[in-house]
Amino acid sequence: MELKHFIDTQDFSKEELLDLISLTRMIKEADKQGCTPRLLQDASLAMIFEEPSTRTRVSFEVAMSELGGHALYLKPGEIHLGARESLGDTAQVLSRMTDVIMARTLKHETMLGLAKYATVPVINGLTDYNHPTQVVCDVLTMLEHKEAGKPLEQLKVTFVGDATNVCSSLMHICTRLGMSFTHAAPKKYQAPEAWQKIARENNAVSGGSLRVTDDPVEAVKDADFIYTDLWWWVGQEAEIPERSKAFMPAYQVNMDLLKKAPSHAKVMHCLPASRNVEATDEVLDSPRSVIFDQAENRLHTEKGLLVWLVYPRLKRPSGSLKAYHSGRIQDFLETRWVK
Repeated sequence: MELKHFIDTQDFSKEELLDLISLTRMIKEADKQGCTPRLLQDASLAMIFEEPSTRTRVSFEVAMSELGGHALYLKPGEIHLGARESLGDTAQVLSRMTDVIMARTLKHETMLGLAKYATVPVINGLTDYNHPTQVVCDVLTMLEHKEAGKPLEQLKVTFVGDATNVCSSLMHICTRLGMSFTHAAPKKYQAPEAWQKIARENNAVSGGSLRVTDDPVEAVKDADFIYTDLWWWVGQEAEIPERSKAFMPAYQVNMDLLKKAPSHAKVMHCLPASRNVEATDEVLDSPRSVIFDQAENRLHTEKGLLVWLVYPRLKRPSGSLKAYHSGRIQDFLETRWVK
């Protein structure tokens, strides 16, 4: 089976991404009826965390357990990730002992290094550049909450806030799928040209559209989904006063801004949220918010992704072959140690 990693949604066609989402929806339906198939029986997942996360850890660990496998939580200080052992050696050792690697790394280059040397699938659980597992979950959530009968390609998604790793990933998957994507932010914090270039190339194939603006009211006026995220990330703590001044109050997703959007528009946030900063409690806890459906869908998305990447690679020996090895080993033990 050809080795596939999940590092960037750009590595996959529209059809492949939609197949992944369709698989996820089937597994979610089974899960809701208590029928999750144990498709990854006895498989193992190595989870590398340079940066902690509630949703990423819990979703992957529970997903692997409910699919019949198990997960190992690995963090700096407990493994030699580029310290006292090369990144390549770590990747190869984990590949010999586990069936799939999920990593959440501070630098995208670390993720690329793991994928370069691993001989099992590597899943990107977040880097400073992108967060592909999150945005597959987001598209699933949009499909569940869009207006009835509205095609995916007609959905309009507006991201209000800083050009985060979630913003880059959402921009790229939306345009890959033929959707309309708008980024509203002060000019200093808008998506860089390199990201926009990728989106425009996607649009040329998919028929999607891209708009980048510093006018949040204009950005939300025709939105089906309004998405926001933290205004600062790891290593940007010293910039908090400057960033707060740039974004507040115009880019805060509050009821005043929400009233400028269509009545059917839903609010999304990848979480964790700085409540009453990038979005108010009144919005996040309103009937128009789908943030907790979105969070739950991380679990279902991880199940779909793990099955999609790992199931085709698993050995499925016949009953007779299993019986042969079991009997051979038992015979050996009985002749040596059983009195």
